[in-house]
Amino acid sequence: MDNYDFFVIKAKENGVNVIGLTRGENTRFHHSEKLDKGEVMIAQFTEHTSAIKVRGKALIQTRFGEVISGEEE
Repeated sequence: MDNYDFFVIKAKENGVNVIGLTRGENTRFHHSEKLDKGEVMIAQFTEHTSAIKVRGKALIQTRFGEVISGEEE
């Protein structure tokens, strides 16, 4: 198996959407999950998933650090 990066998303409110985007010439949505407050999703980038989009307030942890989505700076 190739060495793909894992990431963790913990919902800080109900209804957080996590959307996987494809690799290739045309970027497309290929997977979607809805998380409720306190739910955790552990996922990884793969040969098919090149990016994720998080809609809602969530803690996102990667090997590069943490960020909270849905907060204004």
